[in-house]
Amino acid sequence: MPTYDYICTECGERFEHFQTMSSDPLKQRPGCEKEQCSVTRVISGGTGLIFKGSGFYLTDYTDKGKQKKPAEGEKPKSATEKKAAVKKEAKAENSPS
Repeated sequence: MPTYDYICTECGERFEHFQTMSSDPLKQRPGCEKEQCSVTRVISGGTGLIFKGSGFYLTDYTDKGKQKKPAEGEKPKSATEKKAAVKKEAKAENSPS
């Protein structure tokens, strides 16, 4: 069930209300102190898809299967060669010129 945003036309207060999609829009704010309170449903930007619960991890939807292919004529590097290249680049960046 979605949460709808409403705004009071009398005082301008904005609030959210959790209701079914088939429910009619609210005419008054529940629990409002003013007798002539009227509200208007506001179109909101909504939120992104949120996964809650166990079993959902940030790494579940990454491109694990896609690996860089070496350019033509190059041989693929081993894991040890890759680590050494990264360390060499880091040292080169940090050394004073």
